[in-house]
Amino acid sequence: MDKEQYIDIFIEETKEHLQNLTLQLLQLERNSEDTATINEIFRSAHTLKGMSSTMGFENMSRMTHKMEDVLDLVRNDNLKVNSHIVDLFFKCLDALENYLENIISSGSDGNGEHKEVVELLNKEIIRSAKDEVDVNIGSLGDNNSICLMKVDQYELFAVNKAFEMGMCVYQINVKLDKGCLLKSARVFLVFQTLEKYSEIIKANPSVEELEDEKFDYEFSVLVVTNKDMNVLEKAVNNISEIEKASVVLYNPTSSSKNKSIQCTPEGSDFEHSCHKDIQTAGNDIKKRKATALKTVRIDIERLDVLMNLVSELIIQKTRLFRIASVDKSTSFDEALEYLERITTDLHDAVMKVRMVPIESVFNRFPRMIRDISRDLNKNIMLSMSGEDTELDRTVVDEIGDSLIHILRNAADHGIESKEKRKKLNKSEESHIFLRAYHDGNNVVIEIEDDGQGLDIESIREKAIERGLTKEDYADNLSNEEIMNFIFKPGFSTSDEISDVSGRGVGLDVVKTKIESMSGTIEVKTEKGKGSKFIIRFPLTIAIIQALLVEIGNEEYAIPINLTSQILTVDPLAIKTIQKKEIIIINGVIVPIIRLNSVLGIKKGENTEKDITIVVVKKGEKLSGFVVDSVLGQQEIVVKSLGKLLQGIKYIAGATILGDGSVALILDVNSLS
Repeated sequence: MDKEQYIDIFIEETKEHLQNLTLQLLQLERNSEDTATINEIFRSAHTLKGMSSTMGFENMSRMTHKMEDVLDLVRNDNLKVNSHIVDLFFKCLDALENYLENIISSGSDGNGEHKEVVELLNKEIIRSAKDEVDVNIGSLGDNNSICLMKVDQYELFAVNKAFEMGMCVYQINVKLDKGCLLKSARVFLVFQTLEKYSEIIKANPSVEELEDEKFDYEFSVLVVTNKDMNVLEKAVNNISEIEKASVVLYNPTSSSKNKSIQCTPEGSDFEHSCHKDIQTAGNDIKKRKATALKTVRIDIERLDVLMNLVSELIIQKTRLFRIASVDKSTSFDEALEYLERITTDLHDAVMKVRMVPIESVFNRFPRMIRDISRDLNKNIMLSMSGEDTELDRTVVDEIGDSLIHILRNAADHGIESKEKRKKLNKSEESHIFLRAYHDGNNVVIEIEDDGQGLDIESIREKAIERGLTKEDYADNLSNEEIMNFIFKPGFSTSDEISDVSGRGVGLDVVKTKIESMSGTIEVKTEKGKGSKFIIRFPLTIAIIQALLVEIGNEEYAIPINLTSQILTVDPLAIKTIQKKEIIIINGVIVPIIRLNSVLGIKKGENTEKDITIVVVKKGEKLSGFVVDSVLGQQEIVVKSLGKLLQGIKYIAGATILGDGSVALILDVNSLS
C-alpha cells in the first residue's frame, strides 16, 4: 500500500482522537464511574490501534493495543479507575503524541521509544489478573436474555403497524471479530445484506456513530420483514469477520419468549398495505446517513487560493468604481451594483469557510492546567466559555502559544499558594477563566484569574531600576501606562526563576505575535483580587474595511475597526505637555501623532487653517493621527510586503487601489 497518499488524513484524524482522549480522561478523572466516558476512551484507543496498524506504525499500534486491554479490564469491573490509572493513560497520550511528531517529521513512529510505558500497562494487566479475565466485549447470551432496543414514539408506531399487518419485527444483534480493523465497512455489508430482505427502522448505536466507528464490536438493528428469522441470521453470519449474529422477535411490551407472532407470506396484501409506513420509518436511517456526509476536510492552501481569487475580484471591482466616477452611465452603474452584490456575497461565503471554532485551541488547556496545578501543588480550576466562537483559521493556528504563555503566568505568578490563600481568607480552590466572544467586528479572548493581581508600585520601581523611565516622569504615569511595561523584553517583577512560566521572557513575544495578526492586548488588574488579559482580533485579516487618508502626496489606509472618530480642529486646540502634543476630547487627554513627521513624508500644501485628526483606538487607549485629508472608506485587500520588506516599522501591509497604485496600511499598534 502507498502510505503517502493517506498519511495526511492519518495525521489529521490522529490529532482529533488524541484531543478527544485528553478531554475524556479529564472527565474520567472527575467521575471515575462514568461508563459512557470509559466506552468513549476505549473507542478512540481502538480506532487509533486500527489506523496505526493499517499504516504500519507498530509502536503506536502496540501502545494503543495495551491501552485497549487495560480499558477492557476497567469496563468489565476487573480494574478500578484511580489517579494512578489516569496518570498512566496520560503518559500513554504523551507517548502517542511523541510518536505522531516523529511520523510528521520523518514518516516513521521511531525505534520503540516509550517501552517503559508499555511495561507499566502490562503490570496493570498482570496485577488485575487474579482469575481468568474474559476480555470479550460482553456476551450475546441466549435469545431470551437479549436487551430490547428502546424506540421513540414514531418508531413504536411503525412496529405496532407491522404487527397489525401480520409482519415480523426482528432485532438483529451483531458481534464483530475482535481483529476486525475496518468496522464501518463491515457494518455497511451487514446493512446491505439486511436491506435485501427487510426494511431497517433503527440502528443502535446510531448510523453516524457506526460510520465513524464510535462503537466497540457490537451493534443492533431493528428490521421489519416477512422473512423467517433463520434467513436473516444465516445471511448475516455468512459475512466475513462476523463472530456471531443473533436474531430475536421484537416486542417492546412483553418478553419475546411469551409472544407468538405469525408472519404473513411474502407478497400478500397485508405487506403492501403497510409497506409505505415501514419504509417511511426506515428513511430516517438514510436521512441521518446524508447528514453525516455533509462536512468535508479542505486543505487550507486551497482556501488561500480561493481567497486570493476573491481578492483579485474585489480589486477589479474597486477599479471599475474609479472608472465609473469619471465616465458615468446608467447601465454601467447598474452593472457595477450587481458586481458589488456578487463580490460581497462571495466574500462572505469564503470568509465563513475560513472561519473555524476557537475550540480547537481551547481544548489544549485543561490538561495543561491540570499538570501545572499538580507541579505547583495548587488547586486550580480552569473554566472555559465561548469555545464555539469562530475566528479566521490563520489566527486560530497562531494564537495557541500566546495563550499558553499567559495561562502559565496566571497559574504560576498570579495564583497564590494554598497556604497564602488560606491566610487571605480566600478559597483554597483558585480559578482561571478563559472566555471568547464576539464584540462587533472583533473577537475578544479574555484570560482572568482570581489571584493576587499585579503590583503597580513594584512594576513602577522595576521600570525605573531598568532605565525604562525616569522617576519624576513615572510618578505622572497612569496605571494603564505603567502596566504596559510588563510587555517590554525580559521584564519581570518575580525574583524567582520558574520552570513553569519562564525567566521573564514571554509577554513581549506574546504582544509582538498578537499585533502581527492585527490584534491588540491590554491588561487590567486589582491588587489582591486578580488580573485580566484582554485580546482583540478582527474577524478576518484578509479583506477589511479601511479609511483612506492622504499624507503629503501619498495615500495610506487605516483599518476602520480601529478608528474611533474624525475631527477637524483649530491648531490652537492642540496643547503641549512634557514636550508631547495632546488634545482634550470629551474630557479625555488624547496624544497627538503627526504622521508626516513619523513616516518622514514632506508635508502637503494644506491651505486650510483647521487640522484633520483621525482618532484611533488601541484597546481603551486613544491616539490622534494628524492627516492632510480623509479620502473616504473602502473595502481593501491586505497584501503582505514580502520577505524583503518584512518588519518595516509602522507599516502592517499594503493594498492595491482602483487606479493600480499601492497604498500602505498603517500599523496602529506600533504608532499609538
